[in-house]
Amino acid sequence: MTPVHFSFSSAFILGLAGLTFHRTHLLSALLCLEGMMLSLFIALSLWSMQFSSTSFSALPVFLLAFSACEASTGLALLVATARTHGTDRLQALNLLQC
Repeated sequence: MTPVHFSFSSAFILGLAGLTFHRTHLLSALLCLEGMMLSLFIALSLWSMQFSSTSFSALPVFLLAFSACEASTGLALLVATARTHGTDRLQALNLLQC
């Protein structure tokens, strides 16, 4: 495993571990998701550049667009949660409550 592959896989694993173990605030969960998406974007970009194939060149752009949509949806959920519940702590959220 090259150092480049190790760094991107470790960045993804760190984001996944942060999402799994430190879920106290919604903002920290969204930041972990964003870090995972960015590590996937950079890995896919380097992979398509390494093979110099034009068929895979649009894939990182679609992933980046998906990441931007995910970030905007997460920010909207964060603002809505902070307005209705007064906090972004995940323990305060109850989906069964109206």
